Amino acid sequence: MKLFECQHCGQLLYFENTVCMRCGHRLGYLPDQANLSALEPEGEAWRPLALPGRPMKFCRNAEHDLCNWMIPAESPDTLCKACRHNRTIPDISDPANLERWRKIEFAKHRLIYTLIALRLPLHNLADDPEHGLAFDFLSDQPSGPSQQRPARVMTGHDQGLITLNIAEADDVQREKTRHEMGEPYRTLLGHFRHEVGHHYWDILVFANPKALERCRALFGDEREDYGEALKRHYAEGPPADWQENYVSAYATTHPWEDFAETWTHYLHIVDTLETAAAFGLKVDPKAGDDDLLSAEMDDVKATRARDIQQLIDAWLPLTFAVNSLNRSMGQPDLYPFVLSPAVIEKLGFIHDLVHRKF
Repeated sequence: MKLFECQHCGQLLYFENTVCMRCGHRLGYLPDQANLSALEPEGEAWRPLALPGRPMKFCRNAEHDLCNWMIPAESPDTLCKACRHNRTIPDISDPANLERWRKIEFAKHRLIYTLIALRLPLHNLADDPEHGLAFDFLSDQPSGPSQQRPARVMTGHDQGLITLNIAEADDVQREKTRHEMGEPYRTLLGHFRHEVGHHYWDILVFANPKALERCRALFGDEREDYGEALKRHYAEGPPADWQENYVSAYATTHPWEDFAETWTHYLHIVDTLETAAAFGLKVDPKAGDDDLLSAEMDDVKATRARDIQQLIDAWLPLTFAVNSLNRSMGQPDLYPFVLSPAVIEKLGFIHDLVHRKF
């Protein structure tokens, strides 16, 4: 993600900030300009200092302190480009649900930021029932005659509709699930990136015979019975040598999951490298003689990289450095994954797919 600054005082800002802590200006994100702007009141609207000739208004969800995106003042819309994808939101009469929804939206808005930056097709289901994207944020509900056993909401994707169990926004519950599933990491943003990968498989791979043929050659034939593959994975686990060909153990389940996991990591790489470049980071170890562990992030335009190797040449030094920093703090590796040549080839397919090289 790029960095933002207050146009009034120059203060460095986070993407989610709503007020500049230095000068007190209200802040709003302008998705068409990919800019977080200081605002001046202008009647019932706001004048962005980054776009002074265009009065804007806030998304309706700003009243819940979970969205800072803006809409042209004259627009009939009340929801922003990110929030218009919501089909079902949690019951916010429960304060705990409101806090969960806030965390969910922070992660989802970061997802939408990257999808826009990569110029990927992005319609909501209401406007495009065939190719649109929508979200249901649901909680487990009582079921059965006694109404005591919860009906579990499963996070997943179905023809453009992504369902997320809002329990994933509870840090304790999510960490418990991560431990039970034997996962190296589990985050809300990771969920969004994974599930949206299934969506883009539908609209970028399945609809493109050339891409589909290449995808099957790399990831396997998705016509394999998914239910049986899932049962086998949970009964037997991944093969012992899975790291030679897959980015995660879960990717071994089925070709669809391999694609979605690889897509997830591609978005991880692009967004993190963009952030590193925005900070002007440079990796130049003062020990060893491996030039492959040196890189200047400014040289990488992550969302417009010419090929996957340009991204990998920056990613490997960066992750070695940040993993070392995490270990210095007694924390797990920030990026606990191995990118084998086979995985890099799959990432290359995702890169070419995103940049319409098929």
